[in-house]
Amino acid sequence: MSAENEEAGAETPEPFVIAPPPAVTVPVRGGGLFPVHRVYCIGRNYADHAIEMGHDPSREPPFFFQKNPDNLLFGADFPYPPMSSDVHFEIELVVALGRGGVNIAEDEALEHVWGYAVGLDMTRRDLQGEAKKMGRPWEIGKAFEHSAPIGPIESVFETGHPECGVIALDVNGTRRQEGDLAQMIWKVPEMIAYLSRFFVLAPGDLIFTGTPAGVGPVQRGDQLHASVEGVGEIDIAVI
Repeated sequence: MSAENEEAGAETPEPFVIAPPPAVTVPVRGGGLFPVHRVYCIGRNYADHAIEMGHDPSREPPFFFQKNPDNLLFGADFPYPPMSSDVHFEIELVVALGRGGVNIAEDEALEHVWGYAVGLDMTRRDLQGEAKKMGRPWEIGKAFEHSAPIGPIESVFETGHPECGVIALDVNGTRRQEGDLAQMIWKVPEMIAYLSRFFVLAPGDLIFTGTPAGVGPVQRGDQLHASVEGVGEIDIAVI
């Protein structure tokens, strides 16, 4: 106990009974680390993708699911996960919040954004499909280890707030997904405002903003190249 604590009558806190997990961080381009709090993902936010997944792309209220912060994968290859034979890629723009809050006004939402990144929502599609049929949560198909590859976070001072621009993914040099950020059904300010009605958003939260049409399976040995115009690009091998 320090002299200051002794004088204040403070007690030494109980030690952890097991080692605490390390903090989850994502590198920032140009230096520094972005500490991650939670990872939110919006579903079916591009009309063409909603159609290809068998859903009506009309502007219904958005829905979200979560991945775990330690599902993030940075600067490493993607290991093909167990218990699945149908793993799909989904490229997404990722929003990184620098400020939190509740009931955030839509016209103030972008003030809460620290930066943007390129991300992939890797999905065990067969397990997700089984969960859907049974009316069960999607975690088994979405929130597995290494299921959220991400590139370095770019500050808004570098990117601005991208409202349009090509979002695309190539597999082994062949274009498989391509869309434009302008095609998002729910825009970034709307997503932030909506989420903040149901959750206490916090600095360090990430929001995966949905994927355009063209999602498909990967195999071991595939080389993925994902890019979002004005934000960045990442290259990942499936192993």
